[in-house]
Amino acid sequence: MRVTPVACRDSVGTPYEVTLELHRDGAPYGSVGERCGWLLSRLARGVEEARTGRDTDRRWADPDDRFPGGEPDGELFSFRYRSRSGPAGGELSCRLRTIPLWEGSRWRVTRRAYVEAWGAAGVGMRAVLTSAELSSFVRGLLEEAEGCLEGRDMARNVGEGAGTDDSR
Repeated sequence: MRVTPVACRDSVGTPYEVTLELHRDGAPYGSVGERCGWLLSRLARGVEEARTGRDTDRRWADPDDRFPGGEPDGELFSFRYRSRSGPAGGELSCRLRTIPLWEGSRWRVTRRAYVEAWGAAGVGMRAVLTSAELSSFVRGLLEEAEGCLEGRDMARNVGEGAGTDDSR
């Protein structure tokens, strides 16, 4: 599966945000996440902060188990195709799951990100990622997005306002 950012353009053709195009075996699979770049940027910062031990629950000793948010299981994002008319165009989501593993004489608990894609026909795909792998995936999307936005920064309003939990 391939996820490709595609520029959203204003009325004069200037790129200002991205939508994600999903491809499976080279064929279009779905279109999701209209204007989702700022959310991806916020997620990338959150994953990096969690991996370094800031803003996270200290019970996860392994950085690969650290993800943003206080809940052990939860949703990091869910991008869907939205249209007033026409068929659904797909979904790309990421949910955290806690996984117990039996190691010798005790249980070890890990966390992983389940990234799932569903095409318009209802066929799905899944990848199970550590926080390092999720960080790499999201950073790669952001690099591609900034390229298709002709150098515009996806992380605008970094300190406050849109893309943060803070209000002005």
